[in-house]
Amino acid sequence: MKALIAKIESSTPAHRDRAIDGLRALALLAVPTGHWLLGGFTLSSDGAIHNASPLGTFAGLAPVSWVLQMLGIFFLVGGYASVLSYRRRKGSTRAWLGGRLARLGRPVLGVTAVWAALLPVLHFGLGVPVDTLRTASTLVIQPLWFVGVYTVVTALTPLCVRAARRLGVGAAAPLLSSVAVVDFLRYGPYADAVPSWLSLLNILPGWLFAYQLGVSWGEGRVARRHAWGLLLGGAALFAALLLAFGYPASMVGVPGEARTNSHPPSLLVLALAAAQSGAAILLRDRLGRFLKRPALWAPVVVINLSAMTVLCWHQTAMLTAAIPASYAGEVAGLVGAPDSVGWILARLAWMPVFAGLLVLIGRYARVFESPWAKTGPARRTLAGALAAGFAVFALGLA
Repeated sequence: MKALIAKIESSTPAHRDRAIDGLRALALLAVPTGHWLLGGFTLSSDGAIHNASPLGTFAGLAPVSWVLQMLGIFFLVGGYASVLSYRRRKGSTRAWLGGRLARLGRPVLGVTAVWAALLPVLHFGLGVPVDTLRTASTLVIQPLWFVGVYTVVTALTPLCVRAARRLGVGAAAPLLSSVAVVDFLRYGPYADAVPSWLSLLNILPGWLFAYQLGVSWGEGRVARRHAWGLLLGGAALFAALLLAFGYPASMVGVPGEARTNSHPPSLLVLALAAAQSGAAILLRDRLGRFLKRPALWAPVVVINLSAMTVLCWHQTAMLTAAIPASYAGEVAGLVGAPDSVGWILARLAWMPVFAGLLVLIGRYARVFESPWAKTGPARRTLAGALAAGFAVFALGLA
């Protein structure tokens, strides 16, 4: 272990911005942690598992989702890193975008193709109920929406750079205003006359907001006074939306609730992202000094090198434990209604197991993050067809 830490430290360039990598690692780890803590399973009479959440019983756990909803930080850091990469590009903008998008697409194609191949084996070979497979497919595809949105905002990087150079931190203001207008229409006095599809207009500006802040930060257009404004203004708006305007407290969807903050993002998500972004910018130097310690820096590097693997396969790790356990009936903290304190304590005990399974799966799944230099057109076509079939099944279209 010491040798590995020393190797990572010696191979880290002196100019590496450790704080940015640290923030990305923190935001990335929040994704599986949130899904593992706030996602449970119930067992039906036919032995199939179905999604459930402790938030349906324990509304007081909502503040946990405020801490674990760190996609604002992820998009902020993504925008910052994209600016640095965009400046260093040696080829055309099109080539740069192609390389970035391929890095995002390969792991998604890999996980969906593998699951497409697993579905018939699990059902016909091992007798796993179809409803269990639908539950599993929904969970596997659930975090992949993020990759789709991130792909779109990455493609907009050149436009974001121009906006940042022209307007500075203010380039994000129209995005905030756009989400505020849509929220007013869908939740305000005219809500009954507004079509449900209008909420989809929040998807792009809602997630582009923090990315644009990151681009402006990378362009050197975000000063400490701006960061304080984001932190305090975001916190004030967050409190006002919760206390005065009746926004749901949970940052993730709760079964049975008519409104959700994240799908698509509401103004509350942007308020939280603004506050988190301000705090991250203010703490950057301190975090950078903290990560000068080799023992702390090494895991950050490992997590960043496996970012897409963690994102794409963490639900599979939980399912690897839950599906076999369902054959034994209800198992505390794993399969069974998440409606007691005992379930919460048991789920905490399962967390290291999920993490260990993710590490094991990741040893083999990380191959999908590398360029597919030895994968010919026929194999790529097959992988694409399998991925498409899995998407059709997961989305309930077949």
